[in-house]
Amino acid sequence: MVRQQQRREATISTILQTARALFASRGFAATTIDGIAAESALAKGAVYHHFASKESLFTAVMEAVQADVANAPIPPSAARLTDPLDQIVAGVLRYLIATSEPGVRRILLIDGPAVVGWQKWREIDARIFGAAARAAITRALDGAKAAEIDAIVHLLMGSVTEAALVCAASSRPKAQARAFVTTLRAMLEGVRAEHLRAR
Repeated sequence: MVRQQQRREATISTILQTARALFASRGFAATTIDGIAAESALAKGAVYHHFASKESLFTAVMEAVQADVANAPIPPSAARLTDPLDQIVAGVLRYLIATSEPGVRRILLIDGPAVVGWQKWREIDARIFGAAARAAITRALDGAKAAEIDAIVHLLMGSVTEAALVCAASSRPKAQARAFVTTLRAMLEGVRAEHLRAR
């Protein structure tokens, strides 16, 4: 039973790794289940046994890519930051740079919303990144009402998504990302200053 479970997990892992490489290099439309099966050295039926459709396989890959971006190691310089606004800005910078990588960009920003639908894409994004964003905003605006935090989190995540699309299309994505986060830091500082005045 244990070996069977291990074989199942190994097969799923192989399928996901192969599909991720093909979706990243070829895109969703040009990738087929036949191609994924062949590259995985599996029968086509084995892929369908674990994933009901190409769309469901893509969704699993996309969630894994988002999780990898979210769980990437924090550089020591960012780990030493104590101001919640600096932590937010550092996290956004890492996200913008990561999503500018060609394979990540294609899966998350180009094919993702089109394949899974904008609403589902937003739900996944909120599940993976929303909690961290909410925690950071809550720390930055100590004592703020829940409704105020909700509004700022939605605005923050929406603006970061737009910035990611711009960075991904830029010829100098890292420079563009740094420019965005500089402005974001100033905006958030303004929000915090207003919050402190209103207390």
